[in-house]
Amino acid sequence: MPAILDTLLGNLMVPTILFFALGLLAAFVRSDLAIPEGAAKFMSLYLLLAIGFKGGHSLAASGVSPQLFWTIGAGVLLSFALPFLAFVLLRGMTRLDPMNAAAVAGHYGSISIVTFVAASSLLDLLGLSADGYMVAVAATMEVPAILSALWIVHRFSGASEGRSVPARELLSNGSIVLLAGAFAIGALTQDKGMQMIAPFVVTPFTGILCLFLLDMGLSAGRSLMQNRHLLSLGLFAFGVVMPVISALLALGLATLIGLQVGSAFLLMVLAASASYIAVPAAMRIALPQAQPGVYLSLSLGVTFPFNITVGLPFYLWLAGG
Repeated sequence: MPAILDTLLGNLMVPTILFFALGLLAAFVRSDLAIPEGAAKFMSLYLLLAIGFKGGHSLAASGVSPQLFWTIGAGVLLSFALPFLAFVLLRGMTRLDPMNAAAVAGHYGSISIVTFVAASSLLDLLGLSADGYMVAVAATMEVPAILSALWIVHRFSGASEGRSVPARELLSNGSIVLLAGAFAIGALTQDKGMQMIAPFVVTPFTGILCLFLLDMGLSAGRSLMQNRHLLSLGLFAFGVVMPVISALLALGLATLIGLQVGSAFLLMVLAASASYIAVPAAMRIALPQAQPGVYLSLSLGVTFPFNITVGLPFYLWLAGG
């Protein structure tokens, strides 16, 4: 047990996670610390560009393999299936009606790209590697969960509460476009491209991520305080239990298809994370009567802080890192 705790604490004691914790602390003590909105937007774009480009470069270096398609298939399967599990748990653990339970469930099959970036940075800091195509896996796990959530609503709520979301509207989401586009550019330009922009996408990456996670800690803490009246004990418990269950299911699939430790860890993180960008945007269109205060506070105010501070080192330990 002491060895396990030492490993978990060692994975936790990295600058990125500690800066997120600092943001949470600043929010809870009502500090006036703030990151300008324009700077936060730039950091979001930078992180998506950098992680996408580096993933594409890694894929070009390693080549296309059957395991790539198996891993993408595993990611898509998880994204489709996890909302159904989340819906069942929500109906058993909370008093949410079917529509709101479905809206929340959709967030837990999709992904948080920020959590994925933080996990990738943790691997780099610890000297562990992962397959470059994990970025492609992340890109394919955005949309299936939304489709599952909408099917659940039509099946269990008895009526359609909003209009359908066009596929083009989902696939043209800015984070998906930039992530997939940077991935393609990194794969096409290979070593020559990396040499040209390495001073931009490699050297400052961890420092910018620290600032970004500081801002995310502030946002998560303030969201949690503002909407804490909406979070029952059952909802809070779901926001902690669901990511652990999802990570364990992903670990089983990762073991089945033979992923290395770093890639297995990233698949676990993708499954355990909850969207707070793409899915909320889709839910506002498709389910306008669902309560954003519930699903945003749960994904951003509970699950995101849990994953960043406790989940990442725990999942890495489970994966064997």
